[in-house]
Amino acid sequence: MQQFSKRFKFLFLSTKGLILVAVAMISIVSAIFGMLSGPMAELGISDVIIKSLKMSLEPAEREGRIIILYHVIANAVIAIEVYIINSMLKMKDSQRSSINATVTVGYLFAMIFGLWFAYFGHNYVFHGLFIFGECLMYFGGILFAIALWPWKKEYYIDSKEHSRTKKGLDLERVAFFVMAMGTLGSVLFGAIPGSLTGNGFETFLAENTIRMPNKNVLDLAVIGHLHIMLTQIAIACALIVGKWVNFRGILHKISMPLMIIGTIIITFGVWMVVPFQFIAHMIIYGGSTLILLVGLFLLIFSWGQLIKDRIAEQGIEKPNFFQKIKALLHDPLKFGATWQMLFMNFTTSFIGIFFAVKLDEVIRKWPAREERIELAGHWHILATIIATILLFYIADLYGLKGKTRKWFGWIVIIFSNLAFGAAVVFFMKRLFISEAAQQPLVDTIMILIEIGLGTLLVALGSFMAWRLFDLFKKRGQWSRELEEIKQEVKQ
Repeated sequence: MQQFSKRFKFLFLSTKGLILVAVAMISIVSAIFGMLSGPMAELGISDVIIKSLKMSLEPAEREGRIIILYHVIANAVIAIEVYIINSMLKMKDSQRSSINATVTVGYLFAMIFGLWFAYFGHNYVFHGLFIFGECLMYFGGILFAIALWPWKKEYYIDSKEHSRTKKGLDLERVAFFVMAMGTLGSVLFGAIPGSLTGNGFETFLAENTIRMPNKNVLDLAVIGHLHIMLTQIAIACALIVGKWVNFRGILHKISMPLMIIGTIIITFGVWMVVPFQFIAHMIIYGGSTLILLVGLFLLIFSWGQLIKDRIAEQGIEKPNFFQKIKALLHDPLKFGATWQMLFMNFTTSFIGIFFAVKLDEVIRKWPAREERIELAGHWHILATIIATILLFYIADLYGLKGKTRKWFGWIVIIFSNLAFGAAVVFFMKRLFISEAAQQPLVDTIMILIEIGLGTLLVALGSFMAWRLFDLFKKRGQWSRELEEIKQEVKQ
C-alpha cells in the first residue's frame, strides 16, 4: 500500500507524473479511436474494435462524436502545457497545486465521460459530467491566468538579457498572460454556440461548410473558435520552447513585444469573424505575421546557441561550415523543436496562404472534396507538429540521454516529416495530376503516411513503455524524481 501511495503521489503531485498521465491518456485514446479511421475501416479493423468494445455508432451522430473526441484530446494537450508553464514560471506553491489539481480532474472527467457518452450509448448523466469536466478546465484556466499576473513586484526581473520594461516588468510573462487571457475568451467563443445546441444551432464539422455561401453567426463563431484555440495552443508551445532554450538577447527583446501584440491582434481578429468576416482575415494575417516573425527569431537564436554551445564543448576555436552543421544536429531534441516550427511553414502556413491567394482562381475549380481534404489535413498536421514539439521537451524533461536520445529524436523528426510531406503532396495533387490518373500516386502517398505515422507511434509507445516499466520498479527513476520533488518542497 505504501508503494502504491508513493506512485500515486508521483503521478498526480509532480510535474513529470502529471505529464506522464496526460500523455498516457492521449496515447490510449488515439490508439483506440484511431482504429475507427478510414484506412482501418478498409482493412476491417474498425469493425472488430466496434464489436469488441460494443460501441454505438449512429451515422447521423458522427459529427458530434468527432467533436467530443477532438475536445478531450485538446483538453489533455492544454493540461500538459499548463503543467509545463507552471513548472517554468514563478508562482506560489499553493497556486501551482490548485491549478494542477483542477485542470487534472477537469480533463479526466471530460475525457472519460465525454467519450463514454459519445461512443458507448447516450447516458446524459455522462454528458453532464463531461460538461462538468470542461467547466473545471475553464475554472483552472482562470486560476492559471490569476497566477500568471505579471504586474506583481516579486515577478519583476532585472536581467539585461531578457525583454522587460525600464521598471523591470517581465514581458515574457506578459506574453504568457496574454495567451492565457486570449484562450479563456476564445473558449467562450465556442462554448456559447455549443450551449445553444437544439435551439438554433446544429452540430457540424467546419470543413463541411467551406462552400456554403451563407453562414450564420453561430457557424462563424464555431469556425473561429476552432482556429483560435489551435493558434493559442501553438503560441503557448512557442513560449515554452523559448523558456526551454533560454531565449535571450536582442532577438528576445524584439520578440516578446511582437508576441504580445501579435497574440492580441490575431485573437481579436478571429473574434471579429462574426460581425466583420470580410475584414477579419486581414487583421488575422497581420497578427499571424508578427507571431511567425517571433518563431523565426526563436529559431535563429536557438540554432546559433546550439552551434555555439557544442563548439565550445568540443574546444574548436575556428569551426568550419561542416563542423557547425554537425554541432547544430548534435542534439535532435532541441534542434527538432525549432526545426518542426520551420517545417510547419512548408506543410501548413505556406500551403494555407497559397489556398487563400488562389482560392477563386484555382481552388474553387476543384471538386469540393479536394478543398475539404486540405482544410482538415491542415489542422491535423498543425496539431500533430505541436504534439511532436512538446514531446521533444517532455523527452528532455525525463532525462533521455545518449544514443537513446538521438535515436528517439531523429525517428520523430524524420518519420513525422515523411508523413506530413506526403500529406502535402496529397493535398496539392490536383495541381499536377488528373483525377483519372491519380490512383498510383495516392496509393504510394498513403503507404508513406502510414509508415511515417506508424513509426512515430512506435517511438511514442516505446517511450511510454519505458516509463511504465519504470513505475513497476521499486527503486526506479520515478522514485528518484519523487525525492527531488520532496527536496524542492523542503527548500
